[in-house]
Amino acid sequence: MQKRALVVGLGIAGMSAAIGLRQAGWTPVIVERAPERRTGGYFIFMFPEGVRAAADLGVADHLHTRNPEWRPGGDSWSVDRRGRRKPALGLLDTPSGLAAVLRGDIEAALWQSITGDVVDGGIEEPVEVRFATTPVEITEGAGGVQVLLEDAGTGKQCREDFDLVVGADGLRSSVRRMVFGPDEDYMANWKAMICAFQLTEQVPSYEPSDSIIVARPRRAMWVFGLADHAPCAWLTYRTEDIPDRFAGSSIEQVRAAFSGMDDDPVVRHVLTSLEEAPDHVFDSIHQVKMPRWSAGRVVLVGDAAWCMNTYSAMGSSSSLRGGAALGAALQEHPDDLDTALEAWEAGLRPYVTSQQRSARAKQQRFVPSSRPVEVLGSVVLDLVRRVVHRRMTAEHTASSALSGTAR
Repeated sequence: MQKRALVVGLGIAGMSAAIGLRQAGWTPVIVERAPERRTGGYFIFMFPEGVRAAADLGVADHLHTRNPEWRPGGDSWSVDRRGRRKPALGLLDTPSGLAAVLRGDIEAALWQSITGDVVDGGIEEPVEVRFATTPVEITEGAGGVQVLLEDAGTGKQCREDFDLVVGADGLRSSVRRMVFGPDEDYMANWKAMICAFQLTEQVPSYEPSDSIIVARPRRAMWVFGLADHAPCAWLTYRTEDIPDRFAGSSIEQVRAAFSGMDDDPVVRHVLTSLEEAPDHVFDSIHQVKMPRWSAGRVVLVGDAAWCMNTYSAMGSSSSLRGGAALGAALQEHPDDLDTALEAWEAGLRPYVTSQQRSARAKQQRFVPSSRPVEVLGSVVLDLVRRVVHRRMTAEHTASSALSGTAR
């Protein structure tokens, strides 16, 4: 008889874990608190670790990437206090293997596998997904885990038995609270806020795929250009006063945070677009640090276990890797769950710890903490940009010449 696993959360971590479990011969069941699958989402990076994990999960061929074609001089610009633009080191100006995607692009690729996919000429069994459903009680016994599930629409509750529960329900995980303890035991407050959304059109006078950086001490605005999609805006600011995410208007809070910068045309365009956007993400920045990601037959994956936060830019890649690695560990130790979970965590822990540590340095690039840090960072990044762009220009020239010869 196949072992059953309950996966809580239909995001990247949850679907990755479900596919990994299915590859290991388990029968996963996904529950999701939302009434339907969320689509869209803002711009994110997929690092090589995430790209490899997508291949391991068998979804790489379904993944739509949106890297703009690089041109000599670059695609990224920074804007100074006088409104002058100059070439900047873009986040995609890195060694090959970095993919520009929307969160929805990754989820769409995973969803295609979840709902039944063609594998080696056959149809992969679809994963059962129950929307508007949440766990309200988790009790572990000698032979498994009993979960009390509640239907949000009807209020009906039922108890089911599983061999494993996977909490993949994000930063404020309900599974983590029920099994491991309150949020404050694990969530480190970084005293910063993030707002992200999709623009309907590019900032006037910029190319459609251009990226734009307007960074000042303690607040910054980024516009990420894509190849075949309107750009995405990403706003962040440091604050000692973390507002309640549900108290008052998030748009008003963002406008207040960027007060004094809205005389810049880029900032003005983005703030106006925010008011017109059908939806946006507005949240506080935290990291999740736990001494252990599993307890008995309950395991946490993705942000629920190790949220690196948005400054790391590694959340999606680590979620894909975590789900793929979980399946591989269960496949390697099919009859010993404790050993499988220990091996899984031992393999992932050094990578996660390293990325969490590097997030502080990355935060300074995204939103400098002071004027001296801003100036120093600008000088260093400009020097790096010159070296990187010189190399990329040479590669672009050689590639163009080769293409011309081939024709």
